Amino acid sequence: MYLQIKEQIRHRVALGDWPPGQEVPSIRQLALELRVSVITVKRAYLELEREGVIVTQHGKGSFVADGANIALDVQEQELEEHLANAVRIGKLLGLSDDAIATRLRAIQKSMSDQSVKKKA
Repeated sequence: MYLQIKEQIRHRVALGDWPPGQEVPSIRQLALELRVSVITVKRAYLELEREGVIVTQHGKGSFVADGANIALDVQEQELEEHLANAVRIGKLLGLSDDAIATRLRAIQKSMSDQSVKKKA
């Protein structure tokens, strides 16, 4: 559960919903809203702090870290997950590594061609 909380916060920061400097909900407040243990939320916050996504100022609360450049990190992580899933599915279908790569290149070319047509 703490991983889900952590990823949701990362997504909000990455999408700009929570800009740098914005206060994030207190651990207790978020635990109540999500109906989970305070310990679960605290663990998510500690990891986010270690990753540089949020900073905690004792007595003041937790805030989105200045320069928290996680938008690209989140997008890269999502890309890796999608590509891993594509490879997994390709393997389930019995495709070779070369066949999977060929299909990926074909899709990339098709999308590039569509992009060029839209500009014209």
